[in-house]
Amino acid sequence: MPSPRECRFTETHEWLHIDEDVVTLGLTQYAVNELTDVTYVEMKTAGSTILPGESVGEVESVKTTSDIYSPVGGQLLEVNPAVAADPSLLNSDPFGRGWLVRIRTTDPSPLDALMDQTMYDTKYPTG
Repeated sequence: MPSPRECRFTETHEWLHIDEDVVTLGLTQYAVNELTDVTYVEMKTAGSTILPGESVGEVESVKTTSDIYSPVGGQLLEVNPAVAADPSLLNSDPFGRGWLVRIRTTDPSPLDALMDQTMYDTKYPTG
């Protein structure tokens, strides 16, 4: 599955989409493929303050546990309740219903340094 063109991508395999001052964050298809079956998702609670580079939570799979990092800081507005209830959404729809958190940021500038879709897909092809 190609990555959405309107997103930016981290080296730690998070995708981010910005809509004004709200950043939606999730895991890339590449990350999901590497993790295989995601079995558990735990994110910080809505209302938490996030610092740039800080973990917003973790996902567990049959292979490993991985922290999820946000390159932007701000207030955690929303945690996707659907993923908490059904972690397999990360496997089946990582760029859609499998989003993880929404953060209101006062400084979206760290997103400028991230990879665009072409760069990410070239470096981390999903086959």
